[in-house]
Amino acid sequence: MKPSRLLASSLISIVALNLSSCVSYGLSSVKAGQAEQEVALELGKPTHIYQDGDQHLWEYMRGRMAQATHMARFDHDGRLISYEQVLTLQKFAEIKVGSMDKNAVIKLIGAPGETAYYPRVALEAWSYPYKESGVWNSLMTIYFDQSGIVKKLENGPDPLFDPSERRLRF
Repeated sequence: MKPSRLLASSLISIVALNLSSCVSYGLSSVKAGQAEQEVALELGKPTHIYQDGDQHLWEYMRGRMAQATHMARFDHDGRLISYEQVLTLQKFAEIKVGSMDKNAVIKLIGAPGETAYYPRVALEAWSYPYKESGVWNSLMTIYFDQSGIVKKLENGPDPLFDPSERRLRF
């Protein structure tokens, strides 16, 4: 086989392997109307389960590097209503400063990847790594006051992916 064909063949194999691994990061064929048992067989055990009125949510956090959280919403009969990636600009835009609390944020976009507390300004920060527009490594941080109400949101590049932020540790 010619070197150029061997290289092309190798590249095609790598792309195919990468695409097949996407299934483990939330791309799924679950469909509205499926029973919880069917969804559990395909997606596995959720990282968190939340009650939302007579509905419940199964959260699938995909981790810092995957930059995704998928939420499966079930009706009171245990049938899937929706399954979606919730770490998006559209979902972040639904967060209302001054009126939304931690519980509402959790039900909308799931648990944070990291938390921090800033005593000087008395704010708790929840950070969510995500791929903005499916391209940019970003970090959305939501700040809560002492009452647990959203005070502000801050979006920017994820320092984990910034080469100038990396430090050699010995």
